[in-house]
Amino acid sequence: MNTIGNNIKLTSYGESHGPSVGAILDGLPSNFKIDRSYIQKQLDRRKPGQSSITTTRKEDDDFEITSGLFDDTTTGAPIHFTIENRNVRSQDYDHLKDVYRPNHADFTYQKKYEIRDFRGGGRSSARVTAGWVAGGALVQDFISKNHNVRISAYVRSIGKVTMENVPRYYDVNEVDASIVRCPDVVSASQMMEEISNAQAEKDSLGGVVECVINGMPAGVGDPVFRKLSAQLALAMMSINATKGFEIGGGFEMTKYRGSQINDSFSANKGKVITETNHSGGVQGGISNGMDIVFRVAFKPTATIGIEQNTINSLGEEVLLEAKGRHDPCVLPRAVPIVETMAALVLGDFLV
Repeated sequence: MNTIGNNIKLTSYGESHGPSVGAILDGLPSNFKIDRSYIQKQLDRRKPGQSSITTTRKEDDDFEITSGLFDDTTTGAPIHFTIENRNVRSQDYDHLKDVYRPNHADFTYQKKYEIRDFRGGGRSSARVTAGWVAGGALVQDFISKNHNVRISAYVRSIGKVTMENVPRYYDVNEVDASIVRCPDVVSASQMMEEISNAQAEKDSLGGVVECVINGMPAGVGDPVFRKLSAQLALAMMSINATKGFEIGGGFEMTKYRGSQINDSFSANKGKVITETNHSGGVQGGISNGMDIVFRVAFKPTATIGIEQNTINSLGEEVLLEAKGRHDPCVLPRAVPIVETMAALVLGDFLV
């Protein structure tokens, strides 16, 4: 499936080294004036080559919309986003033509389709998320202006470095103050050092992105098989390199008794709130009006320069020292992907 959503649908297309990547967004209401600068800002936060701790591939990721607008206002028709691939160096990946990278999609794509675009990972590359971000950013802007729902994602941890905080909404300027996109200055510095060390050793790191959604009204979600939390999990686990999703207190809640983690209700100036938010703003698959808080775990980048044991297409054991342009850690560029994918889920429920 290359489409996500029911009321608002996003269909993804493209490959890492194809002519372009992009998406078709269908179902966004008419008469919404788009903000091109906002969409471009989110794309800029995701694009490769933006700092010393990302891949050296250079792409401007400027987008074009070829349908669904009149005078930069949505008409209700499908909106087509396209983003050109300009800085491809396909020859860099010739050594991967018949070799499967450990912990990568090379082997599984070959088994499923019996054909594989080895140039930069083809369809399995995170390059295709540029289209998701373009369409999702439009929806993110829409739900912010029409429903006062704001989404803030940031890097919570990288490797063994974790920002100790109470989850809250951070302004984008706070998040982007550091190239690692951690709003805590001390933790951000330690994370950058971790990434630089791994980079120097031709290795990679994983980590956790935390997301806080502010302003979500109570009563959103469709049990039992379309719970708000379940749809967020589906969207997040569709992002490349994700290996875990938890909402609210998540797995940590298993260590406590119900009396310790139940969120007690109270009334605050006529508004029903919970005194704590261990449930992460979702109960029974439906929003309760509190901040929605979730976390997404990303594994270390699979393609590394350290020699590893693997097999080739003939089933022979070989040694691989991968080459090419790859992020030593995907977390900083994953932040806008998490935000925009969350926006697609929320927008799907709110329209």
